[in-house]
Amino acid sequence: MTRKPKVLTFDVVGTLIDFENGMKNALLQILENREEALDFEAFLTEYRALRNRPDKLLFPEDLAPIYLLLAKKFNLPTGHGEEKAFVESATSWPAFSDSVDALKKLKKHFHLVAMTNARRWAFDGMDKTLEYPFFKGFTVDDSGCEKPDPQYFTYVLEQLAPDGYTKNDVLHVAQSQFHDIGIARELGYTVCWIERRKAVGGGFGGTVAVQQLTTPDYHYHTLAELAEAADRGELLMVD
Repeated sequence: MTRKPKVLTFDVVGTLIDFENGMKNALLQILENREEALDFEAFLTEYRALRNRPDKLLFPEDLAPIYLLLAKKFNLPTGHGEEKAFVESATSWPAFSDSVDALKKLKKHFHLVAMTNARRWAFDGMDKTLEYPFFKGFTVDDSGCEKPDPQYFTYVLEQLAPDGYTKNDVLHVAQSQFHDIGIARELGYTVCWIERRKAVGGGFGGTVAVQQLTTPDYHYHTLAELAEAADRGELLMVD
């Protein structure tokens, strides 16, 4: 038997918000728009290696020590609060070009719920950029842990329970195989992978890499494709 999901839970950074271009824009501002001075793909590779340190700060505050660690290698200026500006740029990172319109379409069919590893202060800016599409929004400040910790997913289900929703009502949508797709599938969720990096040649970019990709229930390269599938009634869950 098949049925439609009632709730779409979303990873935000990397799925809806283009954090890679957001970070690039912030670095270019710090470098006074000297793009030739920045090998951004190399920066993303180094950033990815530092992103999942066990002693790291919460996101995006962890961008400050990462900036300072990478400053010498990439000839980034320091000493005048540049690392703080890099962190604070998170509130104004752009949405992907299709995010706002696709979320408006999806909102007609489902309750939309944000599940982000970002701090609340950063998510508030992202939520505004996305034009406030969410029924509910959860941050690392709420959950007390970061994905891929299963407790994050447990926390969100507990918060959705008073509204009558269970895991069987949820389709989890995300870009990160590491933070979302793999663990959500292990926990028994129906999952949709939005492979955002496909547009720039694949790879992991600034997202923590995995040794093996998890096969999702649905796989699109853009959020617009997901919205179009929803409009056609193609998003179904199997009992």
